[in-house]
Amino acid sequence: MTGRRHRRTASPSALPMPAGRRRALSAAAALAACASLAAGCGAVPGATGGSGGGTVTVMTWAPENTPATNKPGMPAMARAYARRVNAEGGIAGHKLKVLTCNDSNDSVEAAKCARLAVKEGVVAVVGSYSQYSDSFFPPLESAGIPYIGGYGVTTAEFTRALSYPVNGGQPALLVGLGRVLAADCGPVTLVRPDSIAGDELPGLLDAGLKAGGHGAARDQMAADDATEYSGQADQALRRATAGTGRTGCVVPDLGERTGIFMDSFRRARDRYPAVRTAAVVGSVDQTVIDASGAQAGPYEGASVAGWYPVADDPRWNPMKKVINEEAFGDNRVDPEDPGVQTTWLAYSVLRAVLEKIGGGAVSADTVRHTLDSGASFGTGGLTPPLRWPLSGPFASTGFARLANADVTLQTVRQGRLVPTARGVVDVTKTLQNAVVD
Repeated sequence: MTGRRHRRTASPSALPMPAGRRRALSAAAALAACASLAAGCGAVPGATGGSGGGTVTVMTWAPENTPATNKPGMPAMARAYARRVNAEGGIAGHKLKVLTCNDSNDSVEAAKCARLAVKEGVVAVVGSYSQYSDSFFPPLESAGIPYIGGYGVTTAEFTRALSYPVNGGQPALLVGLGRVLAADCGPVTLVRPDSIAGDELPGLLDAGLKAGGHGAARDQMAADDATEYSGQADQALRRATAGTGRTGCVVPDLGERTGIFMDSFRRARDRYPAVRTAAVVGSVDQTVIDASGAQAGPYEGASVAGWYPVADDPRWNPMKKVINEEAFGDNRVDPEDPGVQTTWLAYSVLRAVLEKIGGGAVSADTVRHTLDSGASFGTGGLTPPLRWPLSGPFASTGFARLANADVTLQTVRQGRLVPTARGVVDVTKTLQNAVVD
């Protein structure tokens, strides 16, 4: 999940903000972006190409080498993607240049990455991770640069006019998981970071629980850079067994530190054997399950909510082929990492955009207008067709830019993430009701 620096910078919370204010903020951001351009919302720095093609420059950023969540596979996947398309002659005659930046899980560094993107004249920021949306969006908006396929770690990615998310982010995952746990669990305890993005999580999980007729989860904050969680694990287990007589569930959502929490949880669980675990992809994926002991580990039998098909699905084969041929031996690029998968999908959207533009001039302006055209962009069946119209199913809610409300329901069986019988669930209605409430 997220770091703890500058924790109380202004950040929209997940549910309490009225829908009208969210719409006003998005509209204001769009107007500010337009007003800052000398010629209105027209030419922007870095326009490239033309009928003869040219080089299209984009940027991918993510935190690396930090004490909290790190996503080095995302910029590494972006570079591998560029190597492949350039070896094949580019996209619609355009070579692809990928710049990368380390946001260091820090608001100041995130803003520096965004300003570098503006300075370098990128046409889009693609397939990136940062929790500091309040720091990186304003520089991008001032230059009209679209943000394609963010990881979905902050609510702002679903409210900003220049954001084009490929998944439903934490909102969809936690709402979907809450719906599942409402039927299966007694008391639910959410263990989440004491951070900006962590503050957004309880209301979302509670919305899903409420939709299933369940009470709110117990909200338990924890440091996301701790080296052990024995006290937190014991507290979560006691809360999950208190009061109702039904088997409780613990939902750890601590990003990369989830594995450390689960080490403590596994040792304390002997005293509470009936307690179940559940998680969202991003805190848990197949690599985490493998590292924790697979079938013998603490995740066996856990319910997991994800954005995409499981890693064994053949629809991932084109991505795996690129990884095998362009990033062989680079252990940062793991095809089972949801960050790598998100970057792949974001660049799939970029490719579709460039193909629609064809041999004409490519700039942040033309990329943005193509994304806003109402056309659908496919991802090889890994998501529903994506489109970001001005008026869509979430236009009147706090998640106006959300284009993919599908959640894949999975379970850990014999050490592997496998789809459940319910498969893919569309949580559009639950999200809409959550915002209205």
